[in-house]
Amino acid sequence: MTKDFRIAHGQAQAETKTEAPDIGRRLRELRKMYGFSQRELAKRAGVTNGTISLIEQERISPSIGSMKKVLDGFPISMTDFLTLDMQPNRQIFYSEKDQKEIAGGDPISFKLLGKDTRNRAIQMMHEKYQPGADTGEEMLAHSGEECGIVISGEIVLTVGGETRLLQPGEAYYFDSRLPHRFRNLGKEECVIVSSCTPPSF
Repeated sequence: MTKDFRIAHGQAQAETKTEAPDIGRRLRELRKMYGFSQRELAKRAGVTNGTISLIEQERISPSIGSMKKVLDGFPISMTDFLTLDMQPNRQIFYSEKDQKEIAGGDPISFKLLGKDTRNRAIQMMHEKYQPGADTGEEMLAHSGEECGIVISGEIVLTVGGETRLLQPGEAYYFDSRLPHRFRNLGKEECVIVSSCTPPSF
């Protein structure tokens, strides 16, 4: 059922027809996603428990101001509230078998989180560099940004004119348009968890 928002301007009130997608249902689903009871959300938002209940039952059409006050209890913006997919059909959790090997596996392994990066804004990988592994004498460069954290072992990273040996717990973040190169000059496997945007594979 489509509800109308009452929009107040000064002392005047005017009814504006808005194609608002099931405000009550969306509020109920969002509240449950956060694990809030009606009473807890009401307390956080500074409204009565009855107000939350009536909105969820779609027995009242809240004004923009009233709805914003309720959403501040999460918090979430009005735009995100109206557009967020409350029941995402995209996979959320991944097992090891859901990771796609894109580098061959030896001496460098790049395992991509998920087997398809279409419609994604971020690409995440589990990287492994065997001793002596090198991304190549020719420096890499592509659009976007990338970052990563060394989990174990060590890696020599060159970005532009700077080179540094990174050890466990150390990280990097750089503009991928800068020429870069990864080398494992140590005696142990190096493991990195990395991400880049936009996806390049």
